Formats: sequence, C-alpha cells, structure tokens
Amino acid sequence: MQKWTILLACILIQSVLGSIYAWSVFVPSLTGRYELTNAQCGLIFGTTIAVFTGVMVPAGRFLSRFGPRIISAFGAVLFCAGHLLASASNGNFLLILIGIGFIHGAGIGACYVCPLTVAVKWFPEHKGLVTGVAVSGFGGGAIVISQFAKYMLSTMQLDVLQIFGLNGLLFGAIILSASLILKEPDQQGLYIEKNISDFSILRQHLRTNLFIAMAFGMFAGTFAGLLVVGNLKPIILHDGYNDKIATLGISIFAIGNAFGRIMWGQIHDKIGARKTVLMSLSFLAISLLPLIIKMPSGLLLIVLAIAGTGFGACFVVYAASIVKLYGTELFSALYPFCFVGYGLAGLTGPTIGGQLADLLGSFDTGIILSIIIILFAIIFIAYEPKNHKINNYRILQIADKQL
Repeated sequence: MQKWTILLACILIQSVLGSIYAWSVFVPSLTGRYELTNAQCGLIFGTTIAVFTGVMVPAGRFLSRFGPRIISAFGAVLFCAGHLLASASNGNFLLILIGIGFIHGAGIGACYVCPLTVAVKWFPEHKGLVTGVAVSGFGGGAIVISQFAKYMLSTMQLDVLQIFGLNGLLFGAIILSASLILKEPDQQGLYIEKNISDFSILRQHLRTNLFIAMAFGMFAGTFAGLLVVGNLKPIILHDGYNDKIATLGISIFAIGNAFGRIMWGQIHDKIGARKTVLMSLSFLAISLLPLIIKMPSGLLLIVLAIAGTGFGACFVVYAASIVKLYGTELFSALYPFCFVGYGLAGLTGPTIGGQLADLLGSFDTGIILSIIIILFAIIFIAYEPKNHKINNYRILQIADKQL
C-alpha cells in the first residue's frame, strides 16, 4: 500500500509542475494589458524550461545526498516565491522573467527529478510504464490549470498577475505537502559497484554516441512540442478560432500529452528504446503538419490531441531508456544531462516561434522548422550504431521482489 501512496504523491507533484504548459493561456492578457510581445512571452516560457533543466543536473546529484523530501520541498518554496514575485511585478517584463523564468523554473527543476527517481525505484520491473504514469501528471497538469486560469480571467475578472499569486500559494502548498510523502524503498540487499558521485565516471557515458543520440532526440522532439505549446493559444486565435476553442485546445493537447506518456511507456517496454524513439519522433512530425492548414474546429481538436500524444513520448521514452541501460542508481545522475536537450529546446523553440510570428505574422514557418529538425534527428538516430557495449554499473538486486 505504501508504494501506491508514494506513486500518487509523485503524480500529484508532477501535475502541479506541469502547470507551466498552460502558459499560453496568460499570453493574451500579458500582450494586451501589459504590452509584452509574443517573443517576450516566448522567452519567459523558454527560460522557465531552460532553467528547469539546468537545475535538474545539480538536483539529481543532491538527491542522493539529501533525499527526495528535502530537495522537493526546497523546490516547492522556489515555485511559490517565483509566482509571488511575478504577481508583484506590475507587468514589468524583467521581473516576470526573473520570477517565472528563473525562480519558478528552478523550483520545477529541483522537484522534477525527485518523483521520477522515487517511482522507478519502487517499481523496478515496470520501468517504462511507471515512468509514463509518473510523468503523465506533468503533461496533464495543464488541463486543470488552463481551465482554472480561464475561470479566474473570464468569470472572476481577476488580473493575470493576481492569478500568478494564487497559483504560487495554492500549488506551492500542494507540492510541499506531497513532498513529505516521498520516500525511497529500503536499499538493503542492493550493492553498487561504482561510486556515481565521480563525474569522470559519468563522463564516459555522456560522450558515447548512444547518449548523444538520445539527447538530440530529446531536443528535436521537445523543440517542436514547446514551440507549439508555448504559443498554442495565440496560434489558435491567429487562425480565426474563438477564445473558447483556444482554451479548450490547450486542455486537449494536455490530455494527449498525459495519455501519450503512459502509452509510449508501454510501447517502450514491448519493443525497446531504439524503435520507440524513431517511431515517436516520426509520429510527432506527422501530427504537427496539419497545424499549418485551416480546418474545422472539431478536426483541429483531434489534431491537437494526436500532437500532444506525440509530444508526451519525449518525457518517457528517454527516461525509460536510461533506466534500462544504466540502472535506477545512475538515473538521477544521467537523466538530467539528457534533459538538457529539453532545456535548450525550451530556450529556443517558443522564442523562435514567437519571433517568427512577430516578423512574418504567422506561426506556420516555426512549425515547419520544427518538423525539419525532427527529421534530422530521425536520420541521426537511425544511422547511429545499433550494437552498444555499455560499461554499466550493475546493481545486484538480491531483495528485488520484496521492493
């Protein structure tokens, strides 16, 4: 029973952290009332993702020293503080960038790796599935947040900055409470052959073609997905749909994102890393292509659900692959480096999408660019050597069945 309670806490934390994917709900208010540009809003979102991934690297290393509760609780404090600063910014771009982009982003980074690491240790026999379930919350969090924000903006007539403050207090408290439940399983019976704190040992893995291919795949898929999700409401509104469809589109994309994380986790467990990576990237590229075409609103929502499913693969396929290849003990140290691809995508994708829209008056060029980048990744991964001899740190799980 304990491991299921911990898994629920992991999902809850990920769901709150995933509220960042509802960012585009706030963009019309920020550009309209406070005169921020699409590029500035994209930069705030992108900085959040970049800082988030950058902080994951030291957070993964501190996790083994201080444990998941302390690291996740610290992230909750940063999550709250960043939102409160943005709430007090009076619409100043720099203060919002610091609050949401840097402080809040650091909070997400500190928290994110904790539930992932804990979950896979409690369910070692179902790494792909449990990784997908755990991170499905991150994809699905935007469903609730987008509807909550719409209600606050439209019905309650609250200012977007006031909503930032409410988000920080409410959701920061939720993360903090759930963090207190996190606990790793008893490590008795587990023997680790190498000390993972030695960075020179980790560097051996980071330099391999296999690891570089996974990082490039992560970058390509998330560049495309973040370019779209970071500008999703403006994209939909620009194509002539009303505000209701735009907000609903964000929720539909988030539903697809959450479902995709579970679905691709199961696929990974069945067919392996290489085939799943290539299949998921191809799926994402094909699903994004219709977004440059005007279509009925019902069909648009279906396309967004499918695209969200493809995007969700990025957050389970690479994580599950690293767990499978390197073991759960190395996961918290290695995965943040793969996740740096996501950070680079966050810093470039939404911003480039917004800049191209400001310059050309359309997001179509940005979407096409993202598809081209995915195609390059597919070619690179397809021609990366199949046979890998990994000098892994084997973990002898004597009491594995008891965990």
